[in-house]
Amino acid sequence: MLTPVILSGGAGTRLWPLSRELYPKQLLALTGERTLLQQTALRLEGLGAGAPVVVCNEAHRFLVAEQLRQLHIEPAAMVLEPVGRNTAPAIALAAHAALKAATDPLLLILPADHVIRDVPAFQKAVRAALIPAGEGKLVTFGIVPSSPETGYGYIQRGAPAGDAFAIARFVEKPDAARAEQFVASGEYYWNSGMFLFKARRYLEALERLAPQMARACAEAFTAARADLDFTRIERARFETCPADSIDYAVMEKTHDAVMVPLAAGWSDVGSWAALAEACEADAHGNVARGDVICEDSSGCYLYAESRLVSAVGLKDHVVVETKDAVLVAPKDRVQDVKKLVHRLKEAGRYEHSLHREVFRPWGSYDSIESGPRFQVKRLKVKPGAVLSLQLHHHRAEHWVVVSGTARITRGDEVFLLEENQSTYIPIGVRHRIENPGKIALHIIEIQSGSYLGEDDIVRLEDQYGRQGTTS
Repeated sequence: MLTPVILSGGAGTRLWPLSRELYPKQLLALTGERTLLQQTALRLEGLGAGAPVVVCNEAHRFLVAEQLRQLHIEPAAMVLEPVGRNTAPAIALAAHAALKAATDPLLLILPADHVIRDVPAFQKAVRAALIPAGEGKLVTFGIVPSSPETGYGYIQRGAPAGDAFAIARFVEKPDAARAEQFVASGEYYWNSGMFLFKARRYLEALERLAPQMARACAEAFTAARADLDFTRIERARFETCPADSIDYAVMEKTHDAVMVPLAAGWSDVGSWAALAEACEADAHGNVARGDVICEDSSGCYLYAESRLVSAVGLKDHVVVETKDAVLVAPKDRVQDVKKLVHRLKEAGRYEHSLHREVFRPWGSYDSIESGPRFQVKRLKVKPGAVLSLQLHHHRAEHWVVVSGTARITRGDEVFLLEENQSTYIPIGVRHRIENPGKIALHIIEIQSGSYLGEDDIVRLEDQYGRQGTTS
């Protein structure tokens, strides 16, 4: 049985301001109508694979679940990492989860943030890898390089082994001169971060090569508990797990690793320059998304989310506009975007982790205006969704229904609000919004009071099992 494992735990800081800690790049539609996560799931169609095991950050769980639900995909398991520990532990958790559903499935490990243009070529490589993986090999996919990239690790192929190759060595990210030598030799491939192997075979290799990691993962998974449709890993045990990639922990140490070449228009979309290359450009080499007008510009990536972006005389630049931030950078400096994100964190600003529009399991809210003692938000509540029953100690709220129908709980009252109707929630009164209809509910919420922070929420009931104020 082939069980896909989709790793969706990354933060994608180099694609800021679109990608943020709580809404990372795998959840964004960067190269088409579908998000990178959805594209990853869809390219499995036709392989005869079972339901996927998904490993994701606890903070992203409802977003990941909703995007898969839109594709009518029900995962075999959704494993929540309480803290990030890199890919080797994440895959170990997935292997334990997969073994609960099958005796010894083959695991196809796929990061959720990759772009693959040639899906048939990808599937052909996966089928070729099934043979050595079924024989107990740990298979990795080596990308046939199209240029001497310095941002990727490399794999040097060894002797042929059927449709695969033995691995001579793994090489860290090289400088430009070495990268050119690697590509010219024809013996080196980019390290894709995709793998195929038996679940038990991987766990056995991990126990032998990284015993502390294997033990911590096994104990944390054994102590896991079900939470709605999620498998919540026990935090204390998992925090003792060493953090390491599968390459360092297993693949570079084992003698059973082989590589299957892959030429399928692959990109890990690791920077704005890489994203521009993965998109279709116009006759001047520009990639434009949203409301963009440019004049006498070439080789640029221009993105507008909420307003007009115009450019004159730019060459090889990236301009990205969101509702609350704008990035301007030369293409050859986009790797330094992560330095900006670090500075935002140091300054205690929210823009490194949140967009202005914040997504919740019931929908989203957008903070459209704020000032001393007031804030205005636009709420979007999905059909059938219910916000938590809650109260606030420091603020009152006024709600105006713009479209749809709302069922309101206010103290002991329960009543309906139609379009253009409104209500008032005093400080300290318990309240809830529900959308009983079949279309989205849009509400303008005006908050007023001495403190308007999201941590002034006391949840009394919540159907999503959330704790605290920001999950």
